[in-house]
Amino acid sequence: MSAPVLSQLDVAVAALALVLCAGASAALSLGIARTLLIAGARMVGQLLLLAVVLRWLFALQSPAVTALAMLAMAGFAGVEVMNRQSRLAGRGWTLGLGAGVMLAGGWLVTVPALALLVRADPWHAPQVALPLFGMVAGSAMTGVALGLDTFARTVTREARAIEGRLALGATREAALADARREAIRTGLMPVLNAMAATGVVTIPGMMTGQILAGADPMQAARYQMLVMFLIATVSVGGTIGAVHALARRLTDERHRLRLDRLRGSG
Repeated sequence: MSAPVLSQLDVAVAALALVLCAGASAALSLGIARTLLIAGARMVGQLLLLAVVLRWLFALQSPAVTALAMLAMAGFAGVEVMNRQSRLAGRGWTLGLGAGVMLAGGWLVTVPALALLVRADPWHAPQVALPLFGMVAGSAMTGVALGLDTFARTVTREARAIEGRLALGATREAALADARREAIRTGLMPVLNAMAATGVVTIPGMMTGQILAGADPMQAARYQMLVMFLIATVSVGGTIGAVHALARRLTDERHRLRLDRLRGSG
């Protein structure tokens, strides 16, 4: 069985459900009707543009262009990480940290997986490399954004207690240990929930796509396991690294808390 072919009318009918949800939101005065419609329209535009770009990339089959596409994806991920913060330790710093974590984690995990595990031919084929990098970096982005936001909120809320520990002689690592642990646990909650629910509550997107394309369910399950392990690896490493980097940013060499480096995102 091959994957069913969807027409523009099929997609329009599905979109009608979102319009109905927006109408219900307006009727209940929830204040999210406009946001729902804008998000839906943005998604359509982005996916259509993505389809055009991917067709071009698939035709080129250039490792250099594929690497540049990954770099662009990491940059957009950094922007999303920055936009999800209620308090920023500098816009440029947060953007650079988010993009750097996505790029480093994505490349360090995705490239070996492509070459040694997936064994795509060639290993840098954009049809395989870009979707895999996107899934890994996109999921890690959520963990990094949550971890950074939770850490900033926690440090702001518990500033007096942290400064008290520092005044009593604690190092900045010890004084911020509880806040770091809470932020990392919060950041990793989405990937932990995803792994726990996979195969029991949900059939993940990659596995669903392969089954719709006619792949054997067992082979599709193996690919999904591989992807989830890669996602978890980048999420854990990226969240831990990002939170520790923010902890260093919000302190100095004299082990003082530097909340002056933290500003509202607006």
